[in-house]
Amino acid sequence: MLGESSLPQLLWCFAVAATVKLLLIPSYHSTDFEVHRHWLALTHSLPFSSWYFDETSEWTLDYPPLFASFERFLSIFANLVDPQIVHLHNGLNYKGSSVIYFQRITVILSDLLLLYGVYRLSKNLDSLKRNLTWVLVIWSPGLLIVDHVHFQYNGFLLGWLLLSISFLVEGRDLMGGFLFAVLLCFKHLFAVAAPIYFIYLLRHYCRGGFVWGLGRLSVMGAVVVAVFAAAYGPFLYHGQIQQVIRRMFPFGRGLCHAYWAPNFWVFYIILDKGLAFLLRKLGFHIVAPTASFTGGLVGDSSPFAVLPQITPLTTFIIVLLGLFPCLVKAWRDPQPRLVARWIAYAYMCGFVFGWHVHEKASLHFVIPLAIVAVESLEDAKHYFLLSIVSCYSLFPLLYETQEYPIKVLLLLLHSILMWFGFSAQFTTDEASEKDEQTNKKSAGSGKRSTTGGKEGFGIGWIGKSYLFGLLVVELWGQILHNYLLGDRFPFIPLMLISIYCALGITYSWIWQLKRVLKLS
Repeated sequence: MLGESSLPQLLWCFAVAATVKLLLIPSYHSTDFEVHRHWLALTHSLPFSSWYFDETSEWTLDYPPLFASFERFLSIFANLVDPQIVHLHNGLNYKGSSVIYFQRITVILSDLLLLYGVYRLSKNLDSLKRNLTWVLVIWSPGLLIVDHVHFQYNGFLLGWLLLSISFLVEGRDLMGGFLFAVLLCFKHLFAVAAPIYFIYLLRHYCRGGFVWGLGRLSVMGAVVVAVFAAAYGPFLYHGQIQQVIRRMFPFGRGLCHAYWAPNFWVFYIILDKGLAFLLRKLGFHIVAPTASFTGGLVGDSSPFAVLPQITPLTTFIIVLLGLFPCLVKAWRDPQPRLVARWIAYAYMCGFVFGWHVHEKASLHFVIPLAIVAVESLEDAKHYFLLSIVSCYSLFPLLYETQEYPIKVLLLLLHSILMWFGFSAQFTTDEASEKDEQTNKKSAGSGKRSTTGGKEGFGIGWIGKSYLFGLLVVELWGQILHNYLLGDRFPFIPLMLISIYCALGITYSWIWQLKRVLKLS
């Protein structure tokens, strides 16, 4: 349990975040708002056997059954607030104040699971690290932008993930595996970390000899099968499992989203377009790549002009290859204290090399890495840069003028809080360590040093230069592009954000890989 002095701090931290979220209720919301409203309606109005067949709206249900059941649960209260919210036909594109307040408040309340998850992961840390972890997670600007302006339920889902990790860290592997299986039945995109879970649980939970290990493997397997049977069994019974899978994995959407997520495929696309342009100049007959990657539509991707086509299987293999060093580490030395780092690295592999990745998926590794960031000065420096880049890459989600000050202010406040938080933590830690070392050296001469080191937190000139580049990219998109180019090449500002943030994310992936291989 939390100490008496810690509980008020935790509740205060959550209350401040909730207040900001309440103030954001009238702000812009994306089409995801109508998506979730329609899911409330279809799960309330139709039997579950029709959930994955309904085409009343273009926003068909494409999340796993447990999330659909979650929407069904919320629809009970939505019906009490305003029956039109859950009316399958009359509720289409309903924008009344009742639905806005209801859905916004459900996201805020569902964040209580995130609060509990971060509490469990940080409860054994010293007060400074614990408070800093709360700030990084509960006040995450990325979560505020994606969940409480753009509109989604990522905080709720990440709460399940943090709960699962917390039990693994405590050595309670069966509960950790159970919670992860539940998470997969809420949102299947978290399955990128499944290989890490499998190898870690196989080596850590199922150790102790062949017979004992086989028995534990059977228990873990039974738990996972029971979770999936409870979620998918009814649809399997009605012969609908193929339809459910088809909805959940729409591979026809193409390699990239309309706004390119800042990952490896940004460079691949740019290289293809550049080669096509160069070869045409040299006289070769090359069909120009179409502009569907930046056209603002989520549809089938256009063929590459020069480079080989990329298929879902290709990205799956590359993600597994990226995970392989981490899987070897987990196999050889399954340490609970490294689980959070390994899982975050897995989601980073999925983000950097995955198929049709959304920029919002960066939250899958940024939030778990907040737990890791307080462990060492190197991790803190890395997280400081990664968190800023990840948040900035979400800026295009809020494209309306009235939301511009909100996203800028959120990022600036987050950066300031991180800087002062990490500075306070690691200046104190280093001073204490140097005091101990100096006192040991001076003990033999009967002298005791009273001075300590005061090395502050810093990111170096390379990090500062990169962050300055973010400012240049933003100035180009907001001012210089219109001044110099007018209405020509409207895709350039978004493309620059994708490319520049992809540089930072890719560097972060390489850094994380080296860190995974180094630590033992």
